[in-house]
Amino acid sequence: MTSNVEGDRNEPINEQAVANIYAAKRSELNQIYSKITELEMEASEHSLVINAIQPLDLSRQCYWMIGGVLVERTIKEVLPAVQRNKEGLEEVIARLNEALEKKKKEIAELESKYKIRIRKPDAEVKDDTARKEGSAQGVLVGSAGES
Repeated sequence: MTSNVEGDRNEPINEQAVANIYAAKRSELNQIYSKITELEMEASEHSLVINAIQPLDLSRQCYWMIGGVLVERTIKEVLPAVQRNKEGLEEVIARLNEALEKKKKEIAELESKYKIRIRKPDAEVKDDTARKEGSAQGVLVGSAGES
């Protein structure tokens, strides 16, 4: 996208072009943040499953959702696959974090080159602090047998 706007001169045409490039980079940054959060949650779920089934007998039957299909397998078959999946998720998260840092640097360079400053209206700043205070909620998880 940005290569079309920048053209052969490597310089944006006007303020609007710079604003469009900046908005596109910010959008990409937000998408990377969202994907990292999503994958971290999935890796956390994998950890919960691993911790739950590791102490159990390896010959015990369990159910595993594969592509929307519930299959019955033994813990011996499922545990290594879940661990591999978790490791794969962690690798992807690491690569996304690298891409995130690269994108942050690109945005910082753009901000310094064109002296871009983002100002929030006072009402939004107050809303952000209220949101941060209210977002500190936890989840209590226990085994199904506990009461």
